[in-house]
Amino acid sequence: MATVTAPAHKKGDFFVDYEEKVFEDVKAEPGEKALVTFHTVAFEGSIGLVNLLQAVRLSRKGYETSILLYGPGVTLGIQRGFPKIGDEAFPGAQNFYNQLKRFMDEGGKVYACRFALQALYGHGEPSLIEGIRPINPLDVLDLVLLHKKANAFILDTWTL
Repeated sequence: MATVTAPAHKKGDFFVDYEEKVFEDVKAEPGEKALVTFHTVAFEGSIGLVNLLQAVRLSRKGYETSILLYGPGVTLGIQRGFPKIGDEAFPGAQNFYNQLKRFMDEGGKVYACRFALQALYGHGEPSLIEGIRPINPLDVLDLVLLHKKANAFILDTWTL
């Protein structure tokens, strides 16, 4: 019978070389833009949180970065909490709020589609996290096209 002779891992160990960086650290040229779109439901997977972190990173690299919440993506920008708004009922319950707030505090812009907010999810503009700009559903495509015309980096976030 096989015997495991390696010692058990302990707190502080690491499994990989996390310090090696293979590629250069790309920074934005003056005036470069980025757009991160979200068509994903809050808490239905990791992509919403992961790409919020990517948006923060793009902003810190010097890109004029915007976030677009449309379709189910508006659920990332809705105030939540339990038992009261802002309360964290379980660790991580305010992840989206915390990341969006940090992103906006650092100069990022966040837009949310009014159609998805009201018609799809039954919320009004007062449900949005402070600082998120509600936009007309006709502005959703135009926001993407404006970024495309500006030769911006666009990261589309979709889940089905």
